[in-house]
Amino acid sequence: MALIHPTAIIEDGAELDESVSVDAFSIVRSHVRIGAGTTIGPHCVIEGRTTIGRDNRIFQFCSIGAIPQDKKYAGEPTELHIGNRNTIREGCTFNIGTVQDRGVTSIGDDNWLMGYVHIAHDCEVGNQIIMANYVGLAGHVQVGDWAIVGGLSGLHQFVKVGPHAMIGFSSAVSQDVPPFMTVDGNPLSVRGFNVEGLRRRGFSPERIAAIKQMHRLLYREGHSLEQARDAIAALASSMPEADADVATMSAFLEHSRRGIAR
Repeated sequence: MALIHPTAIIEDGAELDESVSVDAFSIVRSHVRIGAGTTIGPHCVIEGRTTIGRDNRIFQFCSIGAIPQDKKYAGEPTELHIGNRNTIREGCTFNIGTVQDRGVTSIGDDNWLMGYVHIAHDCEVGNQIIMANYVGLAGHVQVGDWAIVGGLSGLHQFVKVGPHAMIGFSSAVSQDVPPFMTVDGNPLSVRGFNVEGLRRRGFSPERIAAIKQMHRLLYREGHSLEQARDAIAALASSMPEADADVATMSAFLEHSRRGIAR
């Protein structure tokens, strides 16, 4: 416990690996579990049934695991799960889940979450995601792996953001953002697809060409959504190197609840 500052409060029942450090005036409450190598900055409150993995860096003034901002919440034992190697900057607020959904708010691995990001109840945040300052996720939002969300953007309840999508600065996101697409604005508009991000992640020219064709079918050729879905599914036979990407897009479109940004 040498890494616990003398002014920090660790309640009985909290489980902290011996390598965890907790800085001045932070509070870790009784149901919290924190894995090896994680650091908690000063003036943080970690509470609720919260599980935090390895090698996370949590900066000052964060509120992690507080009850949902949901009037229906009645004290049920819901949870927050945070994975490994996340950077969580100043003033972030992450809430536990609700029984109206799966009861868990989850954040994956290797995410870069900048200052004052809010992740509300029952959100599912994947891996390798960047959220810039003051991003707000309302309840039940899903964000896929490698997505980027620009600062001051707000995501409506139940919105889904597909993997490798990019949301520009100060966007109002009230519909689902398909995988690989680039969107911004209020009202939200689709500007293209995230070609530079895909190149940086090692996508082959063939895969990028297939994603460009999916963008064209969804947004440039005047198809209805049903027609675009059928045409995208047919790409799997003509562009086999992009089978996984086509499957990702097809599944996303099939399961969209709020309709896609168009």
